[in-house]
Amino acid sequence: VQLVESGGGSVQAGGSLRLSCAYSGVIGNINAMGWHHQAPGKEREMIAAIVTGGNTHYADSVKGRFTVSSDNVKSTVTLEMNNLKPEDTGVYFCWIATYWDNFGQGTQVTVSS
Repeated sequence: VQLVESGGGSVQAGGSLRLSCAYSGVIGNINAMGWHHQAPGKEREMIAAIVTGGNTHYADSVKGRFTVSSDNVKSTVTLEMNNLKPEDTGVYFCWIATYWDNFGQGTQVTVSS
């Protein structure tokens, strides 16, 4: 599986960014897809997911601010991030769960106060 993220960058608090992930080479069923976030000095954690059936799940820290979506025709997963906060700073990883978890290389997001 290949996952390639794009769209990271630097933004001031309150701003918005849009992350995109193009995936290919998926074998088997996709059980879930979405995004993980790793803040500086912390472990990676799931923040937004689309599961089988189309339901979405968000970490409490991003609810109401982030929106995850997918386009199965284009093989993309997107994360719209609004009202960004300094604590959103970190590396964002695209993620697809098949028989195992697959991650992209990550894209850096920096939010300044």
